[in-house]
Amino acid sequence: MEGTPVEQAMVVVELARGGRFEEIRDRFPPAILPLVNIEALRTAWSAAIESIGGIAAVGAAVSEDAPGGSVVRVPIQGDRGSLTIAIGLTATGQLTGLQLLPADAADPAPAWTPPAYADPSTFDEEEITVGPDAFSVPGTLSVPRRPGSLLAVVLLAGSGPLDRDETVGPNKPFRDLAWGLATRGIVVLRFDKVTYARRAEILAKADFTLNDEYLPQALGAIELLRGHPAVDRDRIVLAGHSLGGTVAPRVAGAAPDVAGLVILGGGAAPLHWVIVRQLRYIAALDPATESAAQHGIDALARAAERVDSPDLSPETPAAELPLGTPAPYWLDLRAYDAPGAAAALGKPILLLQGGRDYQSSMDDDLPRWEAALDGRPDVTIRVIPDANHFFFSGSGPSTPQEALAPGQHMDATVIDAIVAWVESLTLRASNPII
Repeated sequence: MEGTPVEQAMVVVELARGGRFEEIRDRFPPAILPLVNIEALRTAWSAAIESIGGIAAVGAAVSEDAPGGSVVRVPIQGDRGSLTIAIGLTATGQLTGLQLLPADAADPAPAWTPPAYADPSTFDEEEITVGPDAFSVPGTLSVPRRPGSLLAVVLLAGSGPLDRDETVGPNKPFRDLAWGLATRGIVVLRFDKVTYARRAEILAKADFTLNDEYLPQALGAIELLRGHPAVDRDRIVLAGHSLGGTVAPRVAGAAPDVAGLVILGGGAAPLHWVIVRQLRYIAALDPATESAAQHGIDALARAAERVDSPDLSPETPAAELPLGTPAPYWLDLRAYDAPGAAAALGKPILLLQGGRDYQSSMDDDLPRWEAALDGRPDVTIRVIPDANHFFFSGSGPSTPQEALAPGQHMDATVIDAIVAWVESLTLRASNPII
């Protein structure tokens, strides 16, 4: 699509004003088309515009960078009120989302500020590169200003094209985590995912798998830390969030010297059905449009069933599979049992779960981890009741929009829990059980 993100977004607004929702649907990438319900878009738009008394004026749009593209927020003024249209765009101008938000969502997001538990005067940061040359990615190493050979943590981000900070709206949960741990004396390495930093190369790789998404860069990060003068090479820990937590046992299996794992909201249920579960949850949050969303849910469920089919092969068209992700990725992932892989490692594990997390849930994912790991003396499982998937604290049912509210930080309980677990890990290493 031609034009700036703002120009592209304004085209979408004009299409919606003209009722041309079929043309809006055609602006989504093929991978997302099965989830786009024209009638749901039309119904939601009509209800929202009617609630503010029609469109009296369209204000100046605000564009902000987002993983893999941008988000443009367009203020709409009506005779009885106002609202904001948030339009997600890829780097090539295709639509990734369309949301109707409160009026104040059009205001520029405030800059990220450190959480209270982080003191940037206690550590230094340096830019690094990890991974093989063809798929190397940039990252950041946070090194405490203290003597000694220090424990180090490699952060593995969740699904999708995420940067090293796991940026979500104006919030940066992985920068929170890195700065919080570095303040407490732990070296932290975080890096842009290859799907973020090398997006064009990845899209051209038809046989892309979970291994390709994580292992080359994660193993490169571990190797970099093993040679760093501030790091105790025998005390390097993996900490994965969401899909990063799911894949952490696989990474550890390929790096047997890793001292332990921290799994934060790690998925354990099959990912293709987790996506369906999440969409059902989100649809149920708004009874007014829940029935209209059923078409997209049914289409996604059929795609998930295709993943389970014994006929799935590398040649299965990506358009028939969840989110248009190629078959080799699903063939790799469906054969992977994360809790079983974690149990087979025999390494110390800290598993943290948000009580309000609907993405990696208390009812579906946590019981699978518990069944494989609970009762082992080297495994600690802790639920943080008020935390959502990003370990932001809140109340009531978690929603996708809450993660976008500015000024949120990873709960300090997470930092405290990891530091306490690390200290116990160090104690076990100095007093081995014979």
